Amino acid sequence: MVIAQPCVHVLIWNIAILAGPIFRKKLRYNAKLQMILEMQKAALDFVIAALEKIRETSDRLPRASRLSVERLQFVAPNKADLLAPIRERVRICTKCPHLASSRTQTVFGVGNPDAELMFIGEAPGADEDKQGEPFVGRAGQLLTRIIETMGFTRGEVYIANILKCRPDTPPGSSGNRAPTPLEMQTCRPYLIEQIEIIQPKVLVALGAVAVEGLLGSRGTMRELRGRWHSYSGTPLMITYHPAYLLRNQTPSEKRKVWEDMLQVLERLERPVTEKQRNYFL
Repeated sequence: MVIAQPCVHVLIWNIAILAGPIFRKKLRYNAKLQMILEMQKAALDFVIAALEKIRETSDRLPRASRLSVERLQFVAPNKADLLAPIRERVRICTKCPHLASSRTQTVFGVGNPDAELMFIGEAPGADEDKQGEPFVGRAGQLLTRIIETMGFTRGEVYIANILKCRPDTPPGSSGNRAPTPLEMQTCRPYLIEQIEIIQPKVLVALGAVAVEGLLGSRGTMRELRGRWHSYSGTPLMITYHPAYLLRNQTPSEKRKVWEDMLQVLERLERPVTEKQRNYFL
């Protein structure tokens, strides 16, 4: 089907409308996405220059098929496809030889690559190391309950850790140890790439160790939680790690976490019911 435009300005304006979101969107892109954007811009610049030339040298009106115009629309790369090569790099990573030799497998992250909400923990535990998925132990079960009470399913959000390997422990010891600053610094670039691709509307850091790994600064949870922070322009809510709530069963501490999550819901402009407002974990 052929469409005659009243004038070249209209066609150029339509192209600008289609291309506009590409250039207006103020988001950080990884190198691959940035290259695609630059290629799109170069192609559009070429089309506009050609149309201007036609207007200057011909009396005939420019014509374009509907298919040609539709092809000018930008289609963002699939985020799962962009995450896949990072997952593979994590899978074979040996930057921390002591962790690479002691782990069962790496724990990359799980959930919706297009999620509005992203939770960040500190490191995999024994259960996560065994299953290859973050937050699947007792603390993970509590986190899932929090997510579901917020009105999401676990598959609608994204969950990742600062470290992708379980921190090693001395032979014969039980429990988990916190990541060292060097381990977090080494593994942090993987998380940064995940955040840049997923581009959540809100980040939630679970516990002081996750905050240190993400922001590079220490602080007490009493000082940090319950108010908004920012990570590279993305709103960041800091709250207690679910494991802390398993150790401290007092209703007041549980209520603090839920009040933090109510703030997250409001920032996401999600409806909050009266039942949710009065809920205790």
